[in-house]
Amino acid sequence: MSPGPMSEGPARLSRAIVVDSPGEHHLVERELPEPGPGEVRVRVAAAGICLSDRELYDGHRAPGYVRYPVVPGHEWSGTVGAVGTGVDPALVGRPCVAEGFRSCGMCERCRYGETSLCTAGYAETGFTEPGAFADHLVIPARLLHPLPHGADLRAAALLEPAAVVAAAVRAGRPRPGERIAVVGAGTLGLLAVQWLAASSPAELAVIDPRTERAAQALDFGADRALSPTEADDVPGRYDLVVETAGAPTTAASSCLLARRGGRVVLTGMFAAGATGIDPVHLSVSQLELRSVFGASSAAWTDAVRAFSAGLLDPAPLVTHTFPLERFGEALALVGGGAPGTGKVLLLP
Repeated sequence: MSPGPMSEGPARLSRAIVVDSPGEHHLVERELPEPGPGEVRVRVAAAGICLSDRELYDGHRAPGYVRYPVVPGHEWSGTVGAVGTGVDPALVGRPCVAEGFRSCGMCERCRYGETSLCTAGYAETGFTEPGAFADHLVIPARLLHPLPHGADLRAAALLEPAAVVAAAVRAGRPRPGERIAVVGAGTLGLLAVQWLAASSPAELAVIDPRTERAAQALDFGADRALSPTEADDVPGRYDLVVETAGAPTTAASSCLLARRGGRVVLTGMFAAGATGIDPVHLSVSQLELRSVFGASSAAWTDAVRAFSAGLLDPAPLVTHTFPLERFGEALALVGGGAPGTGKVLLLP
């Protein structure tokens, strides 16, 4: 007989934030979840709140991309506390993060390595599967990315958006000496600036209307900060434009910033009604246009390696931390526009 789950200690209760329906949540206390075959249980160290979580809570997430009731939380880090049968017991005690998409691993896209394009149907931790706004989280071990012992787990909670940025960088293929623009200086934008600065660009500009966020981008490696109005004065300047804002006009304006034959990568999440991209400009300028939704296993590996090597440091983005009991207060900060608000973390 196979041995049962291997654990770090005696069973106890575990808390979680459950969003029953839009605008309704409560903190529950239940039995500690046990990992099944091929699974691990993680003790959550930190979980980030992003605008997608706010959309989930407000009921604005597109149908098919959320399943109520749900425990949110897709940006997180933690420590493996127990493993199910078939999983290496040496993982117990290991700091980690994990991919959010529950890709099938069997379809044509997965077999091609494009796990974020899995055709088996959408399933993602924190949206359709229980997430990390909880003391503990059970996930498939195949999604796990171990971190070095002693890793800063608060900073590591931002490896999910960092993996999205890694996917954008893979798509954008920056080369030394190029002129690069990052549109938006939120979490994705600032991580993109930090990552792209390592590619030795001739110019690295960030475009954002918020002066304090633009100033932080300069600290992250940008050498130029522009307002959207100032950016209008430099059309066709950039070899690569990485759009991260997801604002109604930024997909179209990003294409106008790219030089003829340039490359544009869209990573922001756009709402219905956003300004469309001019097809005449797109074809005449011969732009290469890519979009990113989530991150493949390869992009996750890139992000974890960069973080583990000290090349990527998300820690300065964290401005607020809250316990689970203050979830409502933490959520209200996200997207509220208050000056000085960066990444908000829950610390179970």
